[in-house]
Amino acid sequence: MRLSTLLSEELVLADMSAGNKNEAIATLLAVIGRRFPLLDMETIIAAIDERERIENTSYGHGYAFPHARTDAVERMYIAIGVSKRGLSDKTPDDVTLRAVCLMLTPSNISQLYLQTLSAFARFARDPQNLKRLLDARGVAAVIEVVHQSGVNVDRELLVRDIMVEKVISVTTGQSLKEVANLFYRHRIGEMPVVDSQDRVVGQISNRDLIKAALSDFRSLLGKSAASADLSMFDDLLKTQEKMTVDKIMQKDITTTTEDTPVVQLATAMLDKNLRIVPVVRDGKLVGVVVMSDIVSKIIRG
Repeated sequence: MRLSTLLSEELVLADMSAGNKNEAIATLLAVIGRRFPLLDMETIIAAIDERERIENTSYGHGYAFPHARTDAVERMYIAIGVSKRGLSDKTPDDVTLRAVCLMLTPSNISQLYLQTLSAFARFARDPQNLKRLLDARGVAAVIEVVHQSGVNVDRELLVRDIMVEKVISVTTGQSLKEVANLFYRHRIGEMPVVDSQDRVVGQISNRDLIKAALSDFRSLLGKSAASADLSMFDDLLKTQEKMTVDKIMQKDITTTTEDTPVVQLATAMLDKNLRIVPVVRDGKLVGVVVMSDIVSKIIRG
């Protein structure tokens, strides 16, 4: 199904008048409210506001996708506003916000909602699409830009729809000190290990670092706190700048591809107790799926 088939000319603004994203959201909600006056706009506005407080829906590339799942609607509503002048909001990539796509959907069609949101994200990743939207003269022309992009709404939610593309990774020759610094700096606890060609060759976690320090940890089970103090970490602290990732990384790991259904991957992650799975294309790292992403992007929405 083409993404453009979900759009209605009545809910598209080709030259939206708004100074920032909040004003754009209010403008688009007003458009929906005028067209569908029986909707409970108070409940809808509260749902949008709650979603914005949880996480900023500015996507980058010049787009924002404010959205909410609410039982105040019985079907999906999509309203799009293009700002030729640009909005004043701070964005993740410092690209001026130009297009706001507002999505409302009931809870019982969450799969279609996620697939549609993913389709809009694919549309946004092509910088030429934003240029065409800004050049479009009139509502019909805006919808035609979406149609000509060829972006489809997939039948099934795939890994590419939820994966994180900006991946923190390390190489086999990096030191454990560098690993610990990355864990701390990015507030993560696990990451892929790649070779010089970006091929995934393993994985390393904060658990691996602790096991390297407490290699004989099983012998400490049941011992008193006095006999198992921080001196056990001394050897690792002395050698962390010399010891490299390949000495302690996990080599037998699970990877996935962009076209794997999310349900299939989630099942495997539960079965193998995985927190993170690298996504590969021709053996090279292109993203990761973290268990928390499945919660935040699918369950929470």
